Amino acid sequence: MQWITRLPFFVVLMGLGAIAMLLPAAHGAVVEDFTTMRVFFYGFILFSVLTLLIALTMSGYAPVNIARSQLTGLLAAFSVLPLMFAVPFFEAVGNTSFLDAWFEMVSSFTTTGATVYAGGADLTPSQHLWRSTVGWLGGLLVWITAVSIFAPMNLGGFEVRATAAVGRGATGSFTQIGGVADPSERLVRYTMALTPVYAGLTAVLWIGLVMLGERPYIALAHAMAVLSTSGITPIGGLYFAASGFLGEVLIFAFFVFALSRLTFSRGLSGERNQRLWRDPEFTTALVLIGLATAALFLRHFVGTTDAQTAFSPPDMLIAFWGTLFTVTSFLTTTGFESQFWGAATDWSRLSTPGLFLIGLALIGGGVATTAGGVKLLRIYALFRHLEREQERLLSPSSVGGGGRDARRIRRQGAYISWVFFMLFAISIAAVMVLLSLTGVPFETAMVLTVAALSTTGPLAVVAAETPIFYADLPEAAKMVLAGAMVLGRLETLAIIALFNPEIWQR
Repeated sequence: MQWITRLPFFVVLMGLGAIAMLLPAAHGAVVEDFTTMRVFFYGFILFSVLTLLIALTMSGYAPVNIARSQLTGLLAAFSVLPLMFAVPFFEAVGNTSFLDAWFEMVSSFTTTGATVYAGGADLTPSQHLWRSTVGWLGGLLVWITAVSIFAPMNLGGFEVRATAAVGRGATGSFTQIGGVADPSERLVRYTMALTPVYAGLTAVLWIGLVMLGERPYIALAHAMAVLSTSGITPIGGLYFAASGFLGEVLIFAFFVFALSRLTFSRGLSGERNQRLWRDPEFTTALVLIGLATAALFLRHFVGTTDAQTAFSPPDMLIAFWGTLFTVTSFLTTTGFESQFWGAATDWSRLSTPGLFLIGLALIGGGVATTAGGVKLLRIYALFRHLEREQERLLSPSSVGGGGRDARRIRRQGAYISWVFFMLFAISIAAVMVLLSLTGVPFETAMVLTVAALSTTGPLAVVAAETPIFYADLPEAAKMVLAGAMVLGRLETLAIIALFNPEIWQR
């Protein structure tokens, strides 16, 4: 494994992407989709050779700052690798443009799940599997880099609890996590530690869905979509899933891995003794899910009472479950809609306001998870700061308790969270302006912008007043959205850190 640490981060990702092309090739051979099989196998050979040549060329390259090189490589991965992923996909589909194929791969790799192939009628199962695989790899990359790259640099939400400035470790250099000082060695070790967990959880969910009656290939695609929070589905959503209600219950249980990093990486990011039920992100998620579910359910309940519509307890339970599942799905930025989501509308004859789902997607899931959005820890820091300010209004001479960590979250954590929130708002405004310049209407631009920056592609279909189809957008709008997806996945603070003069001086 020592030789891997000598290769540039981006080259290693290229090699893994080339190897991943064997999965749709093998599936194509099994289902006798020989066109897809040949294209992806040839793609594996082509990009494996290309990766080998680049690796040989750069084998002696020694960057002055390895951590900076890794951050640059991560930006290049989300920007350039989708071009590589799109080549075999474009050739296999045939009746599509390369721009659409590239957009699809950017959407998949950033775990956004926005698709130009509505319903998936134009794609074969092997091609759908490639979309799911790219999304799954993107989720794995987020898991690994969050702990090995973002955490030492106090980025990606870790800055809320950090004692040093954003982009720097606690000692003015990069923080040593778990006793691993070298950034390249840290990246390899955490890859070896987290990959089996990620793959194992995917396998457990896959097997569980198959046992509940789902087709193996669809179950695998949905399992990959849940763990990566990409929301990619080959059948148009869970409404058509054969696993039914029990399948949704199983998927619902796996949403927890997008709400708190303590569910899969305890000890890797400094919280060795912290319990899940004491994690502020997890408790904040429970509060938000409870409030949003109660608000939506009571709205339909009151609407049913006012209309004097006959209803039964089973109708209420079905509507409640559909609301609970969908609310949690969009908070984790997965974007799966429960097959019982429409039951509440049928029950009360009231439409569900998409603004609720947009707000939940903007908040997003936990730090160092595959979920996008602003992140729960930042919301928690802002709430604690607001709580303390209210206390000071009532008791100006009071002393805030909670210990050093709580005071840091209320002060420095809330400050940097507010800075990030403002950067996020500026990003929304900028992307909306660019979309408007391409001819996209204002309301449509707002929904698409939030969907891209929060990496929740299904918002366009579910949250808009009328479903928005990405295939109908102008080509320039697709390019703008692709850039917004990369920005939403990496976050503005990480990109700004690349332009920080201090990081280039080390």
